[in-house]
This record gives sequence, structure tokens and C-alpha cells, in this order.
Amino acid sequence: MEEGQIRVAPSYYAWSVFSTLCCCLPLGLCALHYSNKVNTANSAGDIDAATDASKTAMGLNVLALIGGLICIAIFLTVKF
Repeated sequence: MEEGQIRVAPSYYAWSVFSTLCCCLPLGLCALHYSNKVNTANSAGDIDAATDASKTAMGLNVLALIGGLICIAIFLTVKF
């Protein structure tokens, strides 16, 4: 990395909104919370806190996606 460049952690905000609306509401809301923490920490220049919150947001988004797919599969199995 060159001098003068600031490293920022990804917030996964769009993925968190998708997880909230389409997959699993509780986990998606938690992911949104951590995505906002990433943005706040990035703005404050706290890269360590931003990285930790980013990893948590990504993990929650993955869990929400998997949970949503499992719920859809169970619903379709029971319905048909």
C-alpha cells in the first residue's frame, strides 16, 4: 500500500439490507447494525474496530442467507 492511502474495511451494507428484506429478518437487522458500526469506525479512522465489525457483519449475512435458504426449502417441502 502506498503512503497516504487509508485502508477501509468493507461494510457489506447492501448485503445486509438484502438479508433483512429477503432472508432472515433478525440476523439481517444485526448485520445492519454491524454494517453501521463499520461505517462509523471507518469514518473515525479506527481500522481495527472497523475490521472486527466487518467480519461480524459478513458472518451474520452468511448465516442469514443460509438460514433463509433452509427456511425456503422447508416451506417448499411441506407445501408440496
